[in-house]
Amino acid sequence: MKILSKDQIYAADKATEQAENIPSFNLMERAGGYAFHYLHQRLQNQPVAIKIFCGTGNNGGDGLVIARNLIENGYTVTTYVINYSETRSKDFLDALDALKSKTKNWPHLIKSENDFPVLAKEDLIIDCIFGIGINRPAEAWVQNLFKQINESRAYILAIDVPSGMAIDRLLEDEEVIRPTVVLTFQTPKLVFFLPQGGKYINSWEVLDIGLDRNYLNSVETKAQLIGKTEAQQMYKPRAKFSHKGTYGHSLLIAGSYGKMGAAVLCSKAALSSGSGLVTTYATRQGLPILQAAAPEIMVITDRHNGDFLEEIKFDLDPDVIGIGPGLGMARPTISAFKNFLEQNKTQLVLDADALNMLSEYSELLDLLPKYSVLTPHPKELERIIGSWDDDFDKLAKAEAFTEKYNCILVLKDAHTIIVFEGKYYVNNSGNPGMATGGSGDVLTGIITGLIAQDYDPLTAAIFGVYMHGRAADIAINHTGYEGLTAGVIIEFLGQAYLDLFSEPEKKKN
Repeated sequence: MKILSKDQIYAADKATEQAENIPSFNLMERAGGYAFHYLHQRLQNQPVAIKIFCGTGNNGGDGLVIARNLIENGYTVTTYVINYSETRSKDFLDALDALKSKTKNWPHLIKSENDFPVLAKEDLIIDCIFGIGINRPAEAWVQNLFKQINESRAYILAIDVPSGMAIDRLLEDEEVIRPTVVLTFQTPKLVFFLPQGGKYINSWEVLDIGLDRNYLNSVETKAQLIGKTEAQQMYKPRAKFSHKGTYGHSLLIAGSYGKMGAAVLCSKAALSSGSGLVTTYATRQGLPILQAAAPEIMVITDRHNGDFLEEIKFDLDPDVIGIGPGLGMARPTISAFKNFLEQNKTQLVLDADALNMLSEYSELLDLLPKYSVLTPHPKELERIIGSWDDDFDKLAKAEAFTEKYNCILVLKDAHTIIVFEGKYYVNNSGNPGMATGGSGDVLTGIITGLIAQDYDPLTAAIFGVYMHGRAADIAINHTGYEGLTAGVIIEFLGQAYLDLFSEPEKKKN
């Protein structure tokens, strides 16, 4: 699913008005009408007190259209207009006139804290105060209204975006309405998936308001949301006449004393993602651990007898190498890593201590093969690209890094974002249960195993992140969040593959 920027959303509105030869108010009527139908289908005329808070711009106009439709259908509605500005948009005024022509239940004007209404937890609150156009924090008294709404414990439905949230920047010291659900028009907004913006959002749903399909299909967006539909298109079906050599040879370089579990996890994940062959390069004391944990894995070892790798030399020709989980930062290991990079020409997936070594010796970044995949968590990312002012600045710096080193960055988080060639691929699978040791090692193995199967590195990163999260989503139905472990994610990878093309369960009447 394409994620449109603010300018592209405005352009989509204009393209729709031109294609259909309609004024902008008709589009507001459509959006507000669709939002009403969304509510009506769920409420079915239940006796609930609905309080709609409207700004004086077009988002407020949407709220007035919703209010008029609700009132005409017998709902108990109180509408408020927040007078944060003496300026009113033309469409807002048209919506206000339309509301006044249908009811004597006119909106109440809120000009200060003295006008704040009493809110009850039984209320249904609809937030239409600010839309996507906000570019600075609201006035203090308006932010206090946001605070009162948040503290009401009522069900809050935000229309398009939560009021107080900009979609193309992070506003300093802002109070943002924290809705139960955001009903967002046509496309989710990138800020929903960033830690600093996403913390305000419990849940969101997209409402298709019929914007011009020609524009939507042709516009090139910077960000794309990756879900099941997108993952299906990436999957490579297997041929009947194939063998283990058809699906590539993965080499994992991982583990040290006390951290052989990382080597086991990434190696098992590479196998379960479909790699035809998996070899793990480890210390000698890791040999019995790996052979016992996964007999399907081949193992070669460092010729030294230490607790950590002292050299990286092997006599095989893998299709891809995953390196870093559990390696540690011992001086001999760092030296071995440097020597390895100077000689290596094979496609790489780098994680954990491989990233830590790159951040400590940044000159090694120039030795990475083209399209190497780096999978940092936030702290590892900061060590590699430097600190950032906010999440948008983080993305900009990550983008610059990928352009400089011609690599792919996998920014691990609640919504992992893959950055490459000026594009952001935002993952929409996964859950908080994945916040457990070893889940990153599993992701390294999955991506490595996919590249071995001849997925190009970018597709392997995007598809691998989705499958990693989807396996965890299926697993929590059995374990819950707290009971989920990295090893269980691997166990459910097969179910994630089956889920790709499974039909959704039909709802029972």
